[in-house]
Amino acid sequence: MFRGSIVALVTPMFDDGSVDWNTLAALIEWHCASGTDAIVAVGTTGESATLNPAEHKAVIRFTVEKVAGRLPVIAGTGGNSTSEAIDLSLDAYNAGCAATLQVVPYYNKPPQRGLYAHYKTIADAVPMPHLLYNVPGRTACDLLPETVVALAEVPNIVGIKEASDMARMVALRAACPADFTILCGEDGLSAEALCNGTASGVISVTANLAPDLMHAMVAAGLAGEENRCYALNDRLAPLHAAMFYECNPLPVKWALHRLGKIGTGIRLPLVPLAPEVQARVEAALRQAQLL
Repeated sequence: MFRGSIVALVTPMFDDGSVDWNTLAALIEWHCASGTDAIVAVGTTGESATLNPAEHKAVIRFTVEKVAGRLPVIAGTGGNSTSEAIDLSLDAYNAGCAATLQVVPYYNKPPQRGLYAHYKTIADAVPMPHLLYNVPGRTACDLLPETVVALAEVPNIVGIKEASDMARMVALRAACPADFTILCGEDGLSAEALCNGTASGVISVTANLAPDLMHAMVAAGLAGEENRCYALNDRLAPLHAAMFYECNPLPVKWALHRLGKIGTGIRLPLVPLAPEVQARVEAALRQAQLL
């Protein structure tokens, strides 16, 4: 159902931390014009952890309005409170989103049966497609393959963004139904995951900076054009790495500012990219021929 280069869109902000709506609109237009295949609004890269519920809903609704049907909008509505995730997801459903992205509940570390119950409850309460999102490096909780297989039987749980390692993605592809979508959650693994048939797309941080190149790379991988896919990925590889020199979204927001696309705003406890890291990120931008 969901394929291609899917940008995990930043939420641009002013220096006081308020949302910069005009710049967000400009970013959305850029992605619609640059081949991006779908937009994730208010995921981790969009600073979901620090937007309050009203802002969270407003950014998602604004994104749907500005996209105006040109691309699918996937709403990042997960949380470690099932009732809060349902509330956000219902609003995304009413706004017209194509799907939600449901991060594994963080901090409270539920057992696998708790994860199953969490996702099943959300899916039963909100009649729209849902994508699971496993990122154990951030959540301190791992959604295991056997739980994913069980959840794949729920009709409106349609896929997963897997952000662990290649072995896990391969195992999921082997175990899950053929129509269950697997999206790579690590830019650095995306070319391999596309070319070996594991993933049907990538939810990408790098796509914030080079939407046209990411679209071309992913399209080549899906078309079986391995040489072109890997050649484009070689150009993007410095950016893949640079986006995690400090925690996401510090590097990508600084890089977008360096490209003249957004201001410098970010919300505490996140802070602007360290000065000593800025030069390394700028070098990666130059290697990718974006500067």
